[in-house]
Amino acid sequence: MGHGTPYNMNWAGLLQSLLVMLHLGQIACGSLRFSVKEELEPGTLVGSLSELSPPSYQLLTDEYLWMDKNTGDLFITERKMDRERLCPDETKADGCIILQYAVVGPSEDLVQFFVVVEDINDNAPRFENTKIHLNISEVAPIGTSLMLDDQAQDRDSGPNSQLVYQLRGSGGAFALRVEEDGQLIMLVVATALDRETLDVYQMQLVAADCGAQPLSASVSIIVTVTDVNDNCPSFSHDSPRTATISGGAKKNTVVTQVVAADPDVGLNAAIVYSLSPKVSERARELLILDSHSGHVRLTQDLETDSSEELVLKVLASGLHCPPAETRVTVSLLPKATQGLTIKIGFIAEHHNQTVVLAEGQPPTALAVLELEGDSSFKDSSLAIEGDVPFLLSPQSGKYLLSTSKALDYEMRSEYHISVVAQGGSPERAVIPPPRREIRVRVEDVNDNAPRFPRSHYLLEVEENNEPGLTLQQVSASDADSGLNGRVTYTLDERTAAIFKVNSATGQLSALVPLDREQSSVHKLTVFARDGGSPPLESQASVIIRVLDQNDNAPVFTTPHFIFFIPENAPPFAWVGSIEAEDPDEGENGNIKLQFENSDAPFAVDSAQRTLQTTSKLDREMTDVHELYLVASDNGRPVALTSTARVTVFIEDVNDNKPQVIFPSSNFSCLVLSPSTPVGTTITKIYATDEDSGLNSEIIYSVAAPVGHNTPFQVHSKSGNITLIQELLHKEMGMHHLFIVVRDSGIPTPLYTTVWINLLVNESADQCYLDRVPTWTGRSDLVQSASKSPICEIETPRSVQMIYFHLLVSMTVLTAALFLTTVCLYLKHRKCPPKKRKGQAEENQIPLRIKDKYYSDE
Repeated sequence: MGHGTPYNMNWAGLLQSLLVMLHLGQIACGSLRFSVKEELEPGTLVGSLSELSPPSYQLLTDEYLWMDKNTGDLFITERKMDRERLCPDETKADGCIILQYAVVGPSEDLVQFFVVVEDINDNAPRFENTKIHLNISEVAPIGTSLMLDDQAQDRDSGPNSQLVYQLRGSGGAFALRVEEDGQLIMLVVATALDRETLDVYQMQLVAADCGAQPLSASVSIIVTVTDVNDNCPSFSHDSPRTATISGGAKKNTVVTQVVAADPDVGLNAAIVYSLSPKVSERARELLILDSHSGHVRLTQDLETDSSEELVLKVLASGLHCPPAETRVTVSLLPKATQGLTIKIGFIAEHHNQTVVLAEGQPPTALAVLELEGDSSFKDSSLAIEGDVPFLLSPQSGKYLLSTSKALDYEMRSEYHISVVAQGGSPERAVIPPPRREIRVRVEDVNDNAPRFPRSHYLLEVEENNEPGLTLQQVSASDADSGLNGRVTYTLDERTAAIFKVNSATGQLSALVPLDREQSSVHKLTVFARDGGSPPLESQASVIIRVLDQNDNAPVFTTPHFIFFIPENAPPFAWVGSIEAEDPDEGENGNIKLQFENSDAPFAVDSAQRTLQTTSKLDREMTDVHELYLVASDNGRPVALTSTARVTVFIEDVNDNKPQVIFPSSNFSCLVLSPSTPVGTTITKIYATDEDSGLNSEIIYSVAAPVGHNTPFQVHSKSGNITLIQELLHKEMGMHHLFIVVRDSGIPTPLYTTVWINLLVNESADQCYLDRVPTWTGRSDLVQSASKSPICEIETPRSVQMIYFHLLVSMTVLTAALFLTTVCLYLKHRKCPPKKRKGQAEENQIPLRIKDKYYSDE
């Protein structure tokens, strides 16, 4: 079954595992609990099971957590934890706990532990509806409460779900009262209400949670003030006080019309006209009053031969109101003296002897007036009394009544034109002269567009503002009335959705926090449109300048800068550019660069964003420098920082010549038997170079032997010295090889030298030098050595001679070799060689020339 637990576990083992699980379960229930905030980023460390058991570790489920199998550390997975989704609302008071299981330890015990998901304020309050409509009587006393059924809900827990409410835009007319921890919200009347002054109130109910960074939501409250009968009828100043009617007038002729008004609405504004009981019987006999319209008419044909005045005392009564009173004096003209009358024929639209004319129309004909009477009144004419925008034009014995200019409802909504007859023979003159009154009611048309008090608004708002923050309230007025004067506000359809304007109040708000780095200036266009048909509109521009906050840390263009610089660079040499940026502005975006706890020979220039050396560099001391660079801004109150890694590689230059390790001295001497076979490696030169690359690649060469050609050859790469030809009798004696050890540096290689001293002798005794050989050749050793043959060899006259000598010598040497070796060994043990006085330890040769040589390569 492998290395795991056997499949057929015996009962004792099963019982033991059960006890371990129970024990670990008790530990888990008692203390094995991790707390983690919701919505943490993937890879965040939650805790560790390392204190519970040694490795290994395995988590049974990895939906929200994953575990390092070696350390037991728990981390957040790519799927973030959302407390509101993990735990239902009914359990949020008890905390959000996730039960997890893991297999731990070498024995693979099963343990359980708890992860408590802590709440963060990631949910804003939410109202179920967008508007709340309420009705209240205008006589509601101060302190009257209106219950608000739409409380806000917040899915968070703890303080993040505790809500506080605020009322905005009530103008002091209403206040807010919250009881029972926000479960009971009431709108309280704070001032006396008057429907006739203002019939609709619009305000905002704002709910904000108690989180560290509160989130909020709002709902519109629309309170409609209902009417009560708190106003009584009263006669307007336009209601006539006098009227004239001539004898011969027919039954149902309208003598005049009384007008009263009541500011209330509906049944509360109903008016009933009646005559006072004190009106004379004569007046009641001749005149009748319409109780609804206020028209006074003749009850019969008027036949009278004398002048008479009737006084009508008219009452206007409303529901539960004392009647208002006005007096109208009606003058009856005798039939004998009423030969002159004014006859009116209406042209324009009229109703109940009242002309209805829309404002703004060009001069318009209203009626045709005619004087009727016998020939004695032929010199009489008609005229308009007072200064009014009307004129009478004589036309074929008649008069055309028309407007003299366009009428403006906003200037005056109603005119009473008094037309009087004048002139004629004095003896036939009617006193008072006949007159007629024509009423003209001007109807409003939508001829005025809403007007803003200014066409441009300039706002400054700090970024990261609270969502829903009111930025500005714009207001436009419209001189029209009714729907023509009711203004609504909208934004340009191209405006970003982050802005909103209240259509009724003109409050401009930002729905989300503004970000200066995304857009520093927002240009909006607010339209004000009336309710006319067709509607008119005007516009105002709003420029919002977003002020900067230090909400962005400096950012390096790369987390790791890598530079290369040669080690022979002088102090204050340029190494490279450090690129960093901060999207904030001003001091918030002014970046300062500095190293974090570094004594490396480098400095950073914050202004130029460059890296420089501060002293000489030595690759052989340190070939790479690891630095950490900190970029910080000058933001207030707290500066923000970020860090980048800087790696500077020191490039090698050829500033170290080779050092010979072996032989250790120029006094070294090696005894070589004449019988040494050709091709034998006699000794080796070993040298090192502290440089790197080509600067450290070493080449060995023989500058020249002293006195004659040499039978020895040095390998250019390995430094092995090999016998390349047979040692003849003339080769007996000391051979001094002057070896040049040079590197492959570019452009100029460096070198050192060493003497290899070889004594060809039959004796096995060690050899010693009293002094170091002296080089008397050319001084340009590198050039000459590299361009000359490694070794010049004297070629034998014939190959047969070589074989002959070898054949003769092999017999002698084979016998003598063993005896020679034994003798040398015994002698060496009895008499160890003494070091000669003056023997040098170093391998540098005291040449009588300059220390360094440069080739033409």
